[in-house]
Amino acid sequence: MNILITGTSSGIGYGLAKHFSEAGHQVYGISRRETKIDNENFHHLPLDLLDYPAVQTKLPEFLSNKDLDLAILNAGVLGKIQPMAKAELDELKNTMELNLWSQKVLLDTLLSNNKVETVIGISSGAAVNGNMGWSGYSLSKAALNMLIQLYAKEFEDTKFYAFAPGLVDTNMQDYLWEVSEEKYPSVKKLHDARGTENMPKPEEFAKRFESALPKLFKLESGQFADLRKI
Repeated sequence: MNILITGTSSGIGYGLAKHFSEAGHQVYGISRRETKIDNENFHHLPLDLLDYPAVQTKLPEFLSNKDLDLAILNAGVLGKIQPMAKAELDELKNTMELNLWSQKVLLDTLLSNNKVETVIGISSGAAVNGNMGWSGYSLSKAALNMLIQLYAKEFEDTKFYAFAPGLVDTNMQDYLWEVSEEKYPSVKKLHDARGTENMPKPEEFAKRFESALPKLFKLESGQFADLRKI
């Protein structure tokens, strides 16, 4: 397969890129920072997804009209865990910029220049749970779910899915580890899961992700699915 993955320098994106490239697939990774994968099947484009003119010019050059079997929109930011009423508007805008609007620019550029069989937007349970404190992250991921649904209606030859990966032990968990369970009870399950099989490392998660794809692809295009429930 030809696979595009964003946010490959660390975390989920790194795990997916490493796993699929080592399995023999051609992986095209995008990240601002270097992706340390030494594999002839991995191809890297250093790119800031918030630099929209650069995305619109460099992405087509990078993919050079290749047909893609799968595009995984993984790049994103957590933002602060804080009450919605105390979240600064500029902070919320910054979270939405990367988690939502950059995904639109990337999709528009991609779909204008390449044939894409399937798009998976990495969403979150936070998109539907509405737990206190997740503010901008919940908003942005809920909006991403709708973005995926809208594109599914407009591009019927491409399948679109919003996919919540469940708990994965990434750098984001380092920040969440310091968040108070007393103030934000929803983080307790994250604290309890860390270091157990319920919160795999990115490379182990990538295996579970691949195993879930056949079930995901049976769903109607535009759907949201959670790895823990699929």
